[in-house]
Parts: sequence; structure tokens; C-alpha cells
Amino acid sequence: MFSGSLSNGVRYAAEPMQGFRSVSLGVWINAGSVYERGGENGLAHFIEHMLFKGTQNASAAEIAERMDAVGGNLNAFTAKECTCFYGRVLQNSMQVLAGTLADMLTAPLLDPDDIVREQGVVIEEISMTEDSPEDLVTDSAFSLFYEGDPLERPILGTRESVRSFTRDGLVSYLGRLYNANNVVVSAAGCFTEEELLPVLEASFGRLPAGESPAQAFGTHTLGKRLRVVRKDIEQVHICINLPGYSKDQPQNWAQLLFSNAFGGAMSSRLFQSVRERSGLAYSVYSYPTAYEKSGFITLYAGTGPENAVRVTELVLSELDRVKRGGLTSEELSRAKDQLVASYLMARESTSARGSALGRTVLSGRRVLTEEETVEKIMAVTMDDIASILPTVCSTDDTSSCIVGRTDGAEAELRALLN
Repeated sequence: MFSGSLSNGVRYAAEPMQGFRSVSLGVWINAGSVYERGGENGLAHFIEHMLFKGTQNASAAEIAERMDAVGGNLNAFTAKECTCFYGRVLQNSMQVLAGTLADMLTAPLLDPDDIVREQGVVIEEISMTEDSPEDLVTDSAFSLFYEGDPLERPILGTRESVRSFTRDGLVSYLGRLYNANNVVVSAAGCFTEEELLPVLEASFGRLPAGESPAQAFGTHTLGKRLRVVRKDIEQVHICINLPGYSKDQPQNWAQLLFSNAFGGAMSSRLFQSVRERSGLAYSVYSYPTAYEKSGFITLYAGTGPENAVRVTELVLSELDRVKRGGLTSEELSRAKDQLVASYLMARESTSARGSALGRTVLSGRRVLTEEETVEKIMAVTMDDIASILPTVCSTDDTSSCIVGRTDGAEAELRALLN
């Protein structure tokens, strides 16, 4: 692995992978929803869409044809903390991919007619999310957990905010955040340092200078909070967020293992209790989320309205049981083996390796080697797990949401969760 900065300050991190023919490139920008200002909610995501609508040098169709001609793929996503544009091609088309990504970032067309059309597309995307109860319940619980913090803002924005976007607003946002000091380029695959660096310099060395935004977010709300969204659907969807640890806190490694053992696998306590032994849910799981300054663990289950109270009781009962008795050594050992295996198998993908590099360098953290990562996982002890249980199993500061037909069970559900 090698890393550094281009002549204009753009940071890069790259990992050559022997035995591969492809190259994955990612352009990571500190331009997520947390950096939006008043009236801009959803603008980071909207710009991600608009950059695929053509540049001053190529139409949207020409960009698509260029990538298809080399058998490559090109995509993007917007998160709370960042926006990423990424693609994958064969090694001999690396310049095509890098040049295309750089053109999209530095010379977007931003045609007013395209803006109007894309406003309609994003509003439909918002509606699609609202029609997906699993997305709706997790997003709602998330917004409660970070109420009043920049993390509360929905990535897609609202219908009202999206309709208010103008070309001048897009240009202002791009000028503020899409700059050399706020961008990281990641690469993984078939290349040498001597082959890659001239390509990166020629493509991304023309990004203008600028500043990185201050990180002033990550404070979660205290106390129990509950939101009930009544929808006429077949299942009741239940989501509970528990306080956790941030990326840089040493407890984050124990948090990963605890969540895996508690609800992250088929052998986990939630899966075995709610699905296997009780037969009350098809989908039930937990997962951790860690940001730069805070984190949480999400518990989720979907079940029929007649079983909603019982499933909620089972989830809370399992949480109380593990809080009082902890994990067993067998559970911890199994969680370690599974996480290590998942991590090592993911490293067989150029895209996964490039993504890990980009996220880490963008946040200013050091990239751990494969050996260091495995060592961190395997080093977690039973005492480490026990030390985090009062936090990750506490129901004093939970943010929960229920979506569906609660019928006559709403009072019982409120009593359990609020």
C-alpha cells in the first residue's frame, strides 16, 4: 500500500493487488448531509445525481457509452459524512475511468432543465423510501437518536427542500466542498505506483484549492424516545437504537463483536430466540454504526401485528439477559472467527479494498494492515465485552420507532419502549 498527496493537495491511497486484472477507483469528498447549511438539506445527494447528467465536455449518454465501451461500471452514493463516486475497469482502461470521474467533478454541466427533471426523480426516490417500511423505520429511529444534531438531516432531503434547489445553489455548494483539500482518491487492483500516479496527477491534479469543513456533529439525544408511524401494511416493523461507541474509541472493536454475537448472524441470540425458537419473525438482526464522534447499535425486527408486543418483549428480554450475564466465551470466539472470515473474504474484492482505503484516509485515520485488523478483532477479551455492556445494553437513552398497523397493541408497545 502507498499513499501521499498530488501537487494540488488531493490525498490518495492505493493498494496494488497481484493476480487481478481490474482497477477500482473511488473519489471521496467530505460532502455529506452533515455539511449542508440552512435550506440545503438533500443538496449533497442531489449533486451526486447531477454529476451524471453530463459535463462541459461530454453528455450523459457519452459518459455512459464511454464506460460501456471499456466494459466498466460507474456509480456513486451519498452518506451522512461523505459523497463517493467510484468505478471499476480493466487495467488498460484506468485512464478512461480516472478522466471520466475527474471531468464529472471539475466540469459538470448543471443544465437548468436537467435540474428540474432530477428534482422530480429525487422526489420519487423520497416516496420510494417512505414506501419501504424497513427504510422508514430505521431512518425515523435514526433521526430521533440524533435529534437537533446535523446527523438528523435526511440524506435525500425533503420534498420542499429539493424543490427549492437552484443552479446557483449547486454551484455554491460545489465551490465550497469539491476542492483539492477536501478530496481523497482511492485505488485498488492491477497497477504499480509508477503506473498509477501519473494517471491520478493528470486527472485529479486540476481540482482547485480550498478548505475542509469543520466536523461539528455527532451528539445523540438523551432519554427514551419513541415514534409511531401508522401504515396499513402487513407487518409491524420495530427498530431500537442503543448508545454505542465512535470509530476512534477502542471499545468500537468490542462493539463490533458484541453486535455480531447478539444479532448479526444466524447463530446470534436474536435470530435464535425470535426466529428459530419462537417462529415470530423472518427478519431480525442487529448492527453497529460508528461515526467520528459517536455511535450506536440498531436492533430490528419485522413481524405480524398480532406478534408485535411479543417480539418486542423477546428482543428486550434478550437484551436484559445479555446485560446481566454477558456473552459466553463460545459466542465471542464464534463472533471473532466470523468477523475475521468476512473481512478476509471482502479483501478479495478490489472495490472493497478501495472503499476501505478511501473511507479511512478521508477521516484522517491511519489505514490498518490486514494483520493489524485481524489482531484487533482477535485481541478483544471477555472483560472488554463486559466493560461495554452497561452502555450498549442500556435502555435509558434509546430512540425507537414502530411502523405499521399497531391496532390495539399500541399502548402496550409504548409502555415497553417509552
